[in-house]
Amino acid sequence: MSSPDPQVRATDDAEIRPEPGDSAHGVRRPRNPAARGPVIAVTGAASGVGAALVTLLAASEEVKQVVAIDERRGDCADAQWHVLDVRDPAIAEKLRGADVVVHLALDLGLESDPAARTAYNVRGTQTVLTAAAAAGVHRVVLCTSAMVYGALPDNDIPLSEDSELRATAEATGVGDLLEIERLGRRAPRAHPGLNVTVVRPAVLVGGTDTSLTRYFESPRLLVVAGSRPTWQFCHVEDLVSALEYAALEKVEGELAVGCEGWLEQEEVEELSGIRRMELPSAVALGAAARLHRIGLTPSPAGDLAYTMHPWVVSVSGLHAAGWRPRWTNEEVLAELLQEVAGRHTVAGRRLGRKDAATAAGAAGATVALLGAAAAVRRARKRRGI
Repeated sequence: MSSPDPQVRATDDAEIRPEPGDSAHGVRRPRNPAARGPVIAVTGAASGVGAALVTLLAASEEVKQVVAIDERRGDCADAQWHVLDVRDPAIAEKLRGADVVVHLALDLGLESDPAARTAYNVRGTQTVLTAAAAAGVHRVVLCTSAMVYGALPDNDIPLSEDSELRATAEATGVGDLLEIERLGRRAPRAHPGLNVTVVRPAVLVGGTDTSLTRYFESPRLLVVAGSRPTWQFCHVEDLVSALEYAALEKVEGELAVGCEGWLEQEEVEELSGIRRMELPSAVALGAAARLHRIGLTPSPAGDLAYTMHPWVVSVSGLHAAGWRPRWTNEEVLAELLQEVAGRHTVAGRRLGRKDAATAAGAAGATVALLGAAAAVRRARKRRGI
């Protein structure tokens, strides 16, 4: 997924069309214009999930052509590249001739300005849906998150894919994802002939940085007393293969994607070797809200709910189409622990080496943050802020 760059402008196709030669993934395979299969456009194509999907689709004999759209050109030489911001209405012309659009140009970064992030995500999705309809595209695939179901103590385990979306906008980026879902549901009514498929991954792992992956960077795993955390992961490779299924129209509708089953908190602690630090709900939620309010941590208190209550999902829609995850929850957790090794995070805030060295364990680091929060509050009161 990509981040917004207001300086990007549409580039003339002649400047960005791939030149003959070898790609980073081997000798370029020439496309046969008469080949059967769909033309698939991917936004957010230069990095992350988008780049992996473009590479996979470009190598597929089931795909006629891949159109890659991003604010910079990526590495896949087998795709036809267009460099522009997805909020630019000129994207409609770039989508002309495509059968399917997979929209992955989202900014869900923890450090992003919330207002700018929402403006980019919502306006970008609106523009892509409208442009796709104007260009004659018949299907758009949106990628949100299983977080839209909400993390609630009375959730079924697992949730069915057609469960009500009960999340609120209190967690990082979830408000944007709920609005994207609303736009996706409204689009077929506004644009008859346009179909929308939505893919909702569980906790995404594989080069990602979220409040949920940072949870495992802490020296102790925060557990709220009386809660029942359950963990279901989704490796990026499995998300990409699920998106391929959706792009090739082997599945449709609203689909969850993730590993089979889930892990209880006790299993996570045993597998990770990281011990817990248990706090009363009022203390944990109050501290999280205060630390975020004064700018010491990037994660709002709403993120904590996803480490307290169950939100694991059934992946029956993809299963019915023959899709299976290649990764297990245990394997993804091991991969995540390797990725975050050497990082030190408390309450969602990354600590530098000096901070981590002086924070004597989880309790010391947490007390340090709470102490800093109290100091800031006292200083503001003295200044009358």
